[in-house]
Amino acid sequence: MAGKLGGKIALVTGGSSGIGLATAELFVKEGAYVYITGRRQSELDKAVKKIGSQVQAIRADVSNLADLDRLFAQIKQEKGRVDVLFANAGQAKFVPLGSITEEFYEETFNTNVKGVLFTVQKALPLIPDGGSIILNGSVVGQKGFAATSVYSATKAAVRSFARTWTTDLKDRKIRVNTISPGPIETPIFDTFAKNEEERKALKAQLASGVPLGRMGQPEEIGQAALFLASNDASFVAGAELFVDGGTAQV
Repeated sequence: MAGKLGGKIALVTGGSSGIGLATAELFVKEGAYVYITGRRQSELDKAVKKIGSQVQAIRADVSNLADLDRLFAQIKQEKGRVDVLFANAGQAKFVPLGSITEEFYEETFNTNVKGVLFTVQKALPLIPDGGSIILNGSVVGQKGFAATSVYSATKAAVRSFARTWTTDLKDRKIRVNTISPGPIETPIFDTFAKNEEERKALKAQLASGVPLGRMGQPEEIGQAALFLASNDASFVAGAELFVDGGTAQV
């Protein structure tokens, strides 16, 4: 099959909207058969309809190990392997120091760290030697924005995973890399603002901190994921690819 991912089997967690959906769409266009996961069946159904073909949705919460076991059992039965894994599922919530609760800490780490760890670990038996694992990080792993301490710590952990897992998997030639987006225009911003006026103000504020003067689009992260998934990145391992308009660079 033609395309940079022709004949490949890919899994994109958190693939029902935003970065995950854009990446899944691009992977399909480049020849892959793509599994997507998410927690809401209605959103998964919409995503499958949007992508159109060569895609299957499996409802799963990455912080739930039983869900992951069920996910990989189905993929093993149907396709037998995962050539490309994009561990994209995560959450971004912001609470300043002094107001952090144990519940908030556990929820954020369970999704962003535990979820990534066990997604990758449980996928390993299905990943062929020479496969590609991509982790979704963030510029907050490098920056010190207010009210992001827990979220930033989870993304710093994800960055560290890419380094250590590259060493763990070196004998299998499996490449592990991290994409670290800057502010990206995704549906999550609808949850941060009460109305359209607040939404526009928030986006303008975020864009003002980007050297390129705008927010990124989900498709721009998808293009970076495609690069890391494909043979174009055959000598790229353990790296952090910032797709942030310069936010964490200058």
